Formats: sequence, structure tokens, C-alpha cells
Amino acid sequence: MGKDDKKPPELYYEILHVARDASPQRVRAAYRSLARQWHPDKHPPESRADAEARFKAITEAYEALLDQQENRAVYLAARDDCGGGGRARPPAEKDRGGGENIVATAVARTAARTTEKPGAALPYAPAARAKQVYSACGGRRAFAEFSSYVVRKAPPLERRVECTLEELCTGCRKEVTYTRDVVTKNGLITKKEVTQTIRIKPGMRKGSTVTVEGAGDERPGCLAGDAVFVVSERRHGRFKRLGDDLVLRARVPLVSALTGWHLSFRLLCGDRFRCAFRDEVIFPGYVKIVKGGGMPVAGGGDKGARGDLVVKFEVVFPDSLTDEQRKGLAEILRGCAA
Repeated sequence: MGKDDKKPPELYYEILHVARDASPQRVRAAYRSLARQWHPDKHPPESRADAEARFKAITEAYEALLDQQENRAVYLAARDDCGGGGRARPPAEKDRGGGENIVATAVARTAARTTEKPGAALPYAPAARAKQVYSACGGRRAFAEFSSYVVRKAPPLERRVECTLEELCTGCRKEVTYTRDVVTKNGLITKKEVTQTIRIKPGMRKGSTVTVEGAGDERPGCLAGDAVFVVSERRHGRFKRLGDDLVLRARVPLVSALTGWHLSFRLLCGDRFRCAFRDEVIFPGYVKIVKGGGMPVAGGGDKGARGDLVVKFEVVFPDSLTDEQRKGLAEILRGCAA
């Protein structure tokens, strides 16, 4: 079976709220119950349009689940008439008037079985349906559109999730409380506050999304939409993130920049980083790169891959000097001139 043959039934079972192994009797009982609940005549004018959409979806699902064999026969007939079946039609079929009679017969059987049930009237004429199927002689696409009724899905609901750099570095689970639309038994839409736990993976960036299927808004006649949580990044007091790298700005007094300095701070993962500058002169614009000291690479091919830590130094000069200090510095630095 092709892709289009597998996906629609899953939607049909969900619409009728039955298991995939449900018997025809169980499917029929579920249909009757839902048809009574969503019949447009039982809804006020303000919600009648939504009820009609839901009622049509329920009817389509009911037909599809009980008529799979007939639909297969319709498909083979339409395919053979188009010349794409790869097998010859039996002569008896031609004698009876070709594929159009087979289509009409199968559809008529479906309509008769469905309409004899209370409240199970088709939302469109069987004759029109047969004409639509038989006109598939432009290829298989038209029939696929007929037999693979696609149930609409409510638009996704987006919510922002603010995370600290520490949470994005190590990963975490966050509980998000938000309000979604739900459909009541009488077809009206009301607000409901829900809480969803989502997983933030190490290395996720600002703008990354976590999607929870079916946890968004509900609409009559539609499948529940998805809840999409968009990651945002809280500003950090020490580090700035650039992709997978972290940037740290360090202020160094002039005397330490010239004579030696020790740098010590905690990384986002909690480890303490230490670096000594003994034989190096820290000049304005000096940059030190610590390989692997940045953020984890989300979804990277190498397990444990991380960005770099970029330390940018800012040399702090004194605001003023005495004449004696100037003279002493001049004598000391005169021999250092290039």
C-alpha cells in the first residue's frame, strides 16, 4: 500500500474515538453517538457552521472505515479505465458498460448501507460522488483526492519558554502553564489552563522549538492543533552567546596586564576555570580562546562536541598619574620600545 493508503485511516479512527481494531459494530455505534451529538439541527445558529463541519468529518470517517473494500473496487475500476492498472479488465465488465457502471454500483451499495441508518444521511449526492470518481481518468491523483479525505487540523498554538544560559547549557525539563481553547460537548469554545512539561536539550538555541502534538487549541470539526514552544534566552550577567561559542569580557588593571595576572571564574556547567598570565602581556584587544569551553553543539555529529570560550580583555588604565609616576614609567618603558 502507498503512503496515502496508510495515513487517512489513522485520522478516521481518531475522529470516531475508536481503536484501530474496532469491529464494524463498534464503529457504527460510535458513529451514531457522534452523529446525534453533532447534528447541525441540534446546535444554535452561532455554532451551527462548526457543527456541520464536525458532522461532515464524522460521516466521512464512518464511510471510509466501513467501505474500504468497496473503495478498493472503485479504485481498480477507475484505474483500469485510465489504462494504468497493469492488467486487463474482464470482458464481462466491459459488457456491463465499463468502469462507470462498477463505480456507480459500488457507490450505490455504500450509499444504501449508510443512509438506512438513522441520522446517517450523506452530506453530498452519491451520483455526484460516482461522477467525481469516474472522472479520475486524468490519472490516479483525482481518485487519491477522493478516497484520502484529509481532516483539517487546528492552527498551532505558540508559546515562549524563557531559559537561562545554564539551562540551555546543561539541558532541563520545564513546566509551562498556558491557556488553550477547548470544545465543549455542545460545540462551544471555552478557555482552559493546562500545564505541559517539555524537555530542553543541551545546546538548544534561541528560536528553537519543542512541539507537543495535539496539545494546542481545539476547533469544531478539526483535530486538535499542536502546541509549539519557542525557546528564548534570558540575558546573562557574565557570558554572551554567539552560536555555540561563549564570550566573556574581562577587565584587567594596567599593572596586572603588564606584570602578570590570574583569571578565575565558573563556567556555565559549574566547573571552575583558572588561567594564569605570567609570561604574556595583556594588551588592549587581547583575546584568549579556550577550546571546548563553550556551549554544547545541539544535534552535532560528534558526541560531546562543544563550542569555544572566547575571553576578550579590556585593559583598565589609571585616570591620572603624578609627575614622579610618569617619570618612573618613562624610565622603565623606554627600553621596551620596539
